[in-house]
Amino acid sequence: MDHSRVEFNHVEANMNLAPLLEAPLAIQIHVAAVVPAAILGPYMFWARKGTPVHRLLGRLWLGLMVVAAVSSFFIHTINLFMGLSPIHFLSAYVLYGSWRAIDAARRHRIREHRLNVIGMYVGGIMVAGGFTLLPGRLMHDVLLTWPTGWPDTARLASFLAMMAGMVLLLAILSALGASARRRLDDRTT
Repeated sequence: MDHSRVEFNHVEANMNLAPLLEAPLAIQIHVAAVVPAAILGPYMFWARKGTPVHRLLGRLWLGLMVVAAVSSFFIHTINLFMGLSPIHFLSAYVLYGSWRAIDAARRHRIREHRLNVIGMYVGGIMVAGGFTLLPGRLMHDVLLTWPTGWPDTARLASFLAMMAGMVLLLAILSALGASARRRLDDRTT
């Protein structure tokens, strides 16, 4: 059985790693840093804060984000101005946000730390990651290789459905975070 194939209503969709494996090294490093950071992020939001495990995983997560940001400066698939694109501004924000998150944590400014980390996750992983799934982009080709003959409207509809799912996930995470903060505030007052 070929595990790279998934069948939807008797129509096969393939996950195709070839575009990623054939991509430049900077893109491979970038993806290798972003994927574990994307997976680790939600755990970090839900797990207990301030513990040695939180600090260790937080350092790992920030390290992955810095590697992703630095590696992005060597990726020039969208060249809008002197080799730069909007993603590079986001990468600069991630580098700045990483420094601010570390500084805030060391100074016990927990709210500032949390806001920086959430901003990096939402902007650096969810928003930027969402744009990588647009048709014609490498990660779209890797994750969403559609069957031949699907009309562009079906591809666009599936992309918009995924984006709606990401927005819903963000809303759920925000609600859970707000609820947890209220409970924590109630305990400390």
